Amino acid sequence: MQHEITNKQRLLDENGNIKEPGFAKKLLWQYDRKDIKASKLRIKEWDYYCISNQDYALCLTISDSGYVSCLSISVMEFGNNPSQKNDSELGFLPLGKLNLPFTSENGNIRSKVGTADMNFDNNGKERHLYGVYNNYCNSKKTLEFDVKLTDIPEESMVIATPFDKDKHFYYNQKINCMKANGYFEFDGKRYEFNEGNESLATLDWGRGVWTYDNTWYWGSGQMILEDKSTFGFNIGYGFGNTSAASENMLFYNGKSHKLEDIAFNIPMKNGEYLYTEPWTFTSSDSRFEMTFKPIIDRQAPLDIKFMCMLPHQVFGLISGKAVLDDGKEIVIKDKLVFAERVHNKW
Repeated sequence: MQHEITNKQRLLDENGNIKEPGFAKKLLWQYDRKDIKASKLRIKEWDYYCISNQDYALCLTISDSGYVSCLSISVMEFGNNPSQKNDSELGFLPLGKLNLPFTSENGNIRSKVGTADMNFDNNGKERHLYGVYNNYCNSKKTLEFDVKLTDIPEESMVIATPFDKDKHFYYNQKINCMKANGYFEFDGKRYEFNEGNESLATLDWGRGVWTYDNTWYWGSGQMILEDKSTFGFNIGYGFGNTSAASENMLFYNGKSHKLEDIAFNIPMKNGEYLYTEPWTFTSSDSRFEMTFKPIIDRQAPLDIKFMCMLPHQVFGLISGKAVLDDGKEIVIKDKLVFAERVHNKW
């Protein structure tokens, strides 16, 4: 099932379909909007960063979904009184004008929509995320952030997934366990990211042409183990035709370890998901067996009739075991991660 790509190649063929679906441990496929044969209204591009430690998290998104652009910031605290703040600014018909880079390896993004002004700089060695969001959450106060990401891991999760529809595809990279140094500040309170509080960052870099109605599952974690090793994971399913490869992968000290299928076992009652009740994750190869205790169900629903984004991104504590390719077992106890179920019409 797991077809690994090991050589550089163009992502799309002359018909706008993925030439060779599969997964890779580096960004080997070459993406270019000029190769896309579908309408510009259907192209989806985004850069999403989650910077976190055990106590708080900052989530930053710049996205171009063809007919709408979105700049969003979410702030979560996980202490005795867990809290969340979410706000977004929307622009209409960007159609590529945000100039999101064709590669995740370098390139800068400058974007201002409404009262949000966000910048993602990437010189190939260091990523610098900075900006302001005025009147954040209608508070008449400004949220400011300035974070640098270094120690980019040698390997990551990269996947090229076709949809069962001509000219539709999803190209995605997840980079976990980047070291984060900086801060964000809001309402007189400053939150520091540094090595002392074991702050790390994940990038979700997505480019593609999606079908209209989708429900997907995604989970991601990053942490410092007791021996100071870095460990992370990326798990998910529910988008496109993943017969060539899944996006399930472990990360240990900068190296990637491929997994088979993962199931998100979210409790239900009377047909409704109970997102804040304990979950489990199980794996077909017995290499990822976890329990998950939710702390915050981050909800920032967007519904403008022809388009909706209905996410349940749940942050909580994960415990269990993961097994690397060489059989080494990683034991985890109460580490902060997130997992989500999202329904989009876009």
